Amino acid sequence: MSEPTETTAAPSSGPAPGATSGATIQLEQLTKRYPGNPNPSVDGVSMDIKAGETVVFVGPSGCGKSTTLKMINRLIEPTSGRIRIGDEDVTDMDPVKLRRKIGYAIQSSGLFPHMTVAENIALVPKMVGWSKSRVKDRVEEMLDLVGLDPREFHGRYPRQLSGGQQQRVGVARALAADPPVLLMDEPFGAVDPITRDHLQDELIRLQHELHKTIVFVTHDFDEAIKLGDRIAVLRERSHIAQFDTPEAILTNPADDFVSGFVGAGAALKRLNLTRVRDVEVADFPTVTVDDPLQQIFNKLRTGPHNELLMLDRRGRPYKWLRRGDLMRAKGSLARAGQLVHDTVTRDATLHDALEAVLTDSGGRVAVTGRRGEYIGVVDMETLMNSVHEMLEADRLAATEHQHDLEELRHHRTEQELEGGADPS
Repeated sequence: MSEPTETTAAPSSGPAPGATSGATIQLEQLTKRYPGNPNPSVDGVSMDIKAGETVVFVGPSGCGKSTTLKMINRLIEPTSGRIRIGDEDVTDMDPVKLRRKIGYAIQSSGLFPHMTVAENIALVPKMVGWSKSRVKDRVEEMLDLVGLDPREFHGRYPRQLSGGQQQRVGVARALAADPPVLLMDEPFGAVDPITRDHLQDELIRLQHELHKTIVFVTHDFDEAIKLGDRIAVLRERSHIAQFDTPEAILTNPADDFVSGFVGAGAALKRLNLTRVRDVEVADFPTVTVDDPLQQIFNKLRTGPHNELLMLDRRGRPYKWLRRGDLMRAKGSLARAGQLVHDTVTRDATLHDALEAVLTDSGGRVAVTGRRGEYIGVVDMETLMNSVHEMLEADRLAATEHQHDLEELRHHRTEQELEGGADPS
């Protein structure tokens, strides 16, 4: 992808779904040797990555997955081998120019602490010569894209952000100059599990809109299943044990090494292959924090449910309210109800949703949009129906596979009998 110029693109109000795309990546016998080490750290990796797909490198610590990733943008120089991005061999080009065409996000977000959020995001667009007005528009666009209100976060410094917010800004900065390729080195490894789930969902949503080529490194196989279009399971020195879709690896691991990564509960892990957007999101009665107590009580008394979901002033899930809570409220909702501790987005997996439902006494979880706004709920019954459908589909597939094997054996037996009866 060529560097942006003022004549090729005007600022947009936001990227349209499918409007941008990634580039192919080809690694050819990529090798890295360090002086004094008799064995290469990365040994002859060859791989074709399709434009617009997310490929996840997963493997044990020290297997060379991060080294392989960093050779793509030449933060680590290859000892030998070739790297092609799109139609361009980038092995010998100026590495600084190369990195301006490749987004890069790391575990600690990598934000410059002395720069504001806006200045961090604007860094690369300024380097490649965008005008001030275009950079300003792009900063607001990117903040909105990663679910942060530009008015609220524009002037903040990294120290004023939570870990999850820092990672969102890190992703926004990596994508600011619209690179075709995004490299991510365990970007969500340092945040708490709930924040990590939401950041993963955010990346999935962004990828649906932008269609970049993403290469993602993780040691967490569940994360690899959730995010990857394809997963490269790497042995030591980045030897590829299996490079396939998550579903193929779960159902047919190549060997015992790959099976060790899949681990127990492969059927349950398949819940990471289906998203909340693929199941029914039901409506649920809601009220807001500004509604009068009597109005809330009347809605509970006359409605089909014995509880309501209270939304805050931004339309985000705030509390679950039951009839008994209101009886004890005595005119005040300050201490009434149960705070909403977890939500899921449409891009969350059914595994995420099931975990949230199991930890909730009501057996349901609220579904939210980009800014945390309420959309609906998913309950245990819906999830269990999806699990049963998945298991039934697996059973039918196994039956068909067994039938095919029996037909093949029967055909071979007939051929052998015919061959034996041949007088010649």
